[in-house]
Amino acid sequence: MAVIDTGVVSHYQGTINWSTVKANGVQFVYIKATEGTTYTDPMFSTNYDGATNVGIIRGGYHFARPDVSSGATQATYFIANGGGWTSDGRTLPGALDIEYNDDGAECYGLSAASMVSWIKDFSNSYHAKLGCRHATVIYTTTDWWTTCTGNSAAFASTNPLWVARYSSTVGTLPAGWSYETFWQDAESGSSPGDQDIFNGSAADLKKWDILIQGE
Repeated sequence: MAVIDTGVVSHYQGTINWSTVKANGVQFVYIKATEGTTYTDPMFSTNYDGATNVGIIRGGYHFARPDVSSGATQATYFIANGGGWTSDGRTLPGALDIEYNDDGAECYGLSAASMVSWIKDFSNSYHAKLGCRHATVIYTTTDWWTTCTGNSAAFASTNPLWVARYSSTVGTLPAGWSYETFWQDAESGSSPGDQDIFNGSAADLKKWDILIQGE
């Protein structure tokens, strides 16, 4: 099956020439919107509009901070600051970036059971507020997921998986998921930001984007 490459960007990439990105074959991108309940990426609107204007399918992602507030509170903040979704065939569902804590305890001071509850709170709130068929895409690594959720299989039937593993193969997936929707396979490459692959063809991507609308 063909694969579709993309980048994941935030203000760290600075000013991006989206026309060049499009010309290089990128067909979709995730853009950082928010973190916790107090941070909005200063380049989100610029990047989102830039991708939109050249016809790249795009969506926002939220960097989770389970140590500062509930999942529902952060989902609300995300939706209000770029994480919204509409069934227009060009907007990806919001993604929850739940991974290593650079500023403290790896699991943000939560037990595995509490972490699972926090993720459910975020995901369910996002789904309820926006009505798309799928809840949020979950971005994580198998290592972090195993350590901090006890390798929970509770999300495999509801949340598309976006797994990070910088290697030539995707490796073992977190429990429950039989395949990944997105795979982040490198920190840098021909596209701005981290390098990601959609598990399918261009037609599959468009079809998947359309079919996530509410039933």
